[in-house]
Amino acid sequence: MKAQLKPLVLALSLATLTACNANTKSSTQNIAVTETILETHSKSKKPEIKVALLLDTSNSMDGLIDQAKAQLWQVVNELSYAKCKGENPNLKIALYEYGNDNLNADEGYLRQVIAFSDDLDEISKSLFSLTTNGGQEYCGKVVSTAINQLNWGKDKDDLKFIFIAGNEPYTQGNVSYKDASKLAHQNDVTVNTIFCGDYNQGISGYWKDGADLTHGNYMAINHNQATVHVASPYDDKILELNEKLNTTYVAYGSAGRKKMEMQAEQDSNARSYNKANAVSRTVSKSSRLYKNSSWDLVDAEKEDDFSYDDIKDSQLPQELKGKSKAEIKSYVEKKRKARETLQKAIAELNMKRRGYIESKTKDSDNGLENALIKAIKVQAKQKNYKWEKS
Repeated sequence: MKAQLKPLVLALSLATLTACNANTKSSTQNIAVTETILETHSKSKKPEIKVALLLDTSNSMDGLIDQAKAQLWQVVNELSYAKCKGENPNLKIALYEYGNDNLNADEGYLRQVIAFSDDLDEISKSLFSLTTNGGQEYCGKVVSTAINQLNWGKDKDDLKFIFIAGNEPYTQGNVSYKDASKLAHQNDVTVNTIFCGDYNQGISGYWKDGADLTHGNYMAINHNQATVHVASPYDDKILELNEKLNTTYVAYGSAGRKKMEMQAEQDSNARSYNKANAVSRTVSKSSRLYKNSSWDLVDAEKEDDFSYDDIKDSQLPQELKGKSKAEIKSYVEKKRKARETLQKAIAELNMKRRGYIESKTKDSDNGLENALIKAIKVQAKQKNYKWEKS
């Protein structure tokens, strides 16, 4: 809900309660006005794809964590092509780890690494913070915790997914996976289970049953399989454009400099796997899903509640200190136009890159990435989501 709507709705609600004691007719009218405002906002709200990743970080799961780190950007890119009722949905990702001895035993050896967020750099940083260590893997506990802790919302157009991956029996722990699945189903959340190992072993370990209870997908992957990255003739040019893209960010506020450093750090993390993964991240950075309005003036200026009057001179980057409002706006506008030009060029190169990669990888399987995308697309059809290719 937009910031300006919240106090309005609250005020109307308080007025309604006061009126109830004096005039039933007035109360009914106020309730109707409140409902109209909420209904109007609901219609204007973009649909969302909400994905909670629940990853086993016990000793044997190094391969799974590596796949998640290496494939994040390709998954994001695929989801950026989604459409619902003619609109491009927003994406929010949450991350939990479980089954690690370093985690609190009283809390079930699990931890919320990051709540639902659309800050892709923060999500990447969270993934790269994960380390493995032996532990107890309580699937029912981590699923129920994710349902209770996260803000799933009530919008019927939203896609709400849990993806839980691990390699021990799904039945471990004192929280029944059946109860956890029931709780998920009540909240319109689909639980998809990914067993890291033999398909039939996962079935006997009740991973398939855990998915079936919420009409989710059961999948088995080879979590130790190396991610297949295909080099293309367009990679070097895309990475060159990424360097130019980074110069279009205008960091402001107390978090600006740190966020820009994090951006560079996640560029480096993506490159640590190989060039193709860095290219996938660059494509994500040029997409509509890469948002940085909390620290970048170019993105912040698009927000309805943004005003240059609210920014102090001390919050501006060095090159803008002491400048007039008109000078600042002109500077930001130049950066915006440069960014849009670069994003368009990256998107055009990526279309060619996608075609090249598809011709080379028709029979390849990238484990976690394929499992996530396949399940999301199958289940998204039930809510009339479609995928565009541009």
